[in-house]
Amino acid sequence: MRFPRPHSRLWAGYQPPQASPPADPKPELERFIASRELTPITVPALRAIIESIKQQVETYQSLSRIPTQLTGNVRNDMYLANEALRVIAKHKLLTFRDEDRPAIAEYEHELDRSTKFIPPWVKVAVALALGLGTMVGWKRIVITVGERIGKQHLTYAQGAASEMVAMGTILAADGFGVPVSTTHVLTSGVAGTMAANHSGLQWSTIRNIALAWVLTLPMSIALSGCLFWIFRRLL
Repeated sequence: MRFPRPHSRLWAGYQPPQASPPADPKPELERFIASRELTPITVPALRAIIESIKQQVETYQSLSRIPTQLTGNVRNDMYLANEALRVIAKHKLLTFRDEDRPAIAEYEHELDRSTKFIPPWVKVAVALALGLGTMVGWKRIVITVGERIGKQHLTYAQGAASEMVAMGTILAADGFGVPVSTTHVLTSGVAGTMAANHSGLQWSTIRNIALAWVLTLPMSIALSGCLFWIFRRLL
């Protein structure tokens, strides 16, 4: 992993005179990412965490060689630095000098590669799981969405309206960084078209869907925690 050099000179020009980094820069960066408000210690905190990442990676020569007990901390630091740089650029909170922009862009690219990497086997496993699940349960999904949410079958116009609402909602959520579920948005859109068309709603189905939404999070947490515990013991 490469880093823009020299860090001290690069970042020193963007922090207030006599400003010093806090003892622990993480809380300040977390506050900045949430509020998007620069304070006199924000840039020193960012500079400190970038220097910490640089020292850790250079000590072990490669991210893969960092001890397991330290990897999580280093990745968290990388995420904070990357998000802070993204917020600064997106909201134009700092004006970077032309000669510094290539180094900063390269650094962000390296952080992205290190923190947003998905191993190929994970992609294959997820694709197989989704494909097999759809092959087994597609009919039940189609019947539930098309026939059991409303008291009348879904029409082409209602389907198109639901899809357009789902598309707009998901795009807006992506723009604002809000996590949403495609299934939740689409089924809600179908229910809305049924209500607007005075077709009536099958409340037993709505109740079951809502119950599934509520139980999905805790059940997923419990199952993933159990699987992780089992894999840690076996592998």
